[in-house]
Amino acid sequence: MTLVAILTVSDRASRGEYEDLGGPAVENWLRAATARPCDYRRRIVPDGQESVRDALVEFCDRDGADLVFTTGGTGPTSRDLTPEAMREVITKELPGFGELMRRVSLSQVPTAILSRQTAGIRGRSLIINLPGKPASIDVCLAAVFPAIPYCLELIGAGRIDISD
Repeated sequence: MTLVAILTVSDRASRGEYEDLGGPAVENWLRAATARPCDYRRRIVPDGQESVRDALVEFCDRDGADLVFTTGGTGPTSRDLTPEAMREVITKELPGFGELMRRVSLSQVPTAILSRQTAGIRGRSLIINLPGKPASIDVCLAAVFPAIPYCLELIGAGRIDISD
C-alpha cells in the first residue's frame, strides 16, 4: 500500500496551542481525490530547519514514504524554513510544483507571491511543500495533483490512482 506522510510545520500546533488544520486538510483532500486506499501518517513539528529536516528523513528513510507533504513554514518569516530543510535532504528539486502553486494561488490572493513552496525527490520519495491554510491547500493540490502519479511512477515509488 502506498504510504503518504503529512508533516505539519507549526510552532503553535506543536505546542498544542493551535489546532492542526493543515494536516487533516491534506489528508481529506487526498482521500477524496484518490481511487485506491493509501496508508496515511501525520506528524506535527515546530517551525525550524532541524525539526523539519529530521522528520523528512524519518518519513523517507525509516518509514519508506512514497509521498510526503509538508504544510506550513513556507512564508517569509524568520522561522519559516520548510523549503530550506527540504533542500537539505533532497537529491533533485522540482521547482515547477512551486511555480504552479504560486500561479494558481495568485488568482485567489495577492499575497501568494510571498509563498515559497517547492518540491523535490529523496530516493523513491516525492516531497511537496504546501501552504498551511486549508483553502490554499485545496487550490494548490488541485493544481499539482495531476502530475503526482506520473512522478511517483518515474521515481519508482508506490502507485496513486486519481478518482474519476
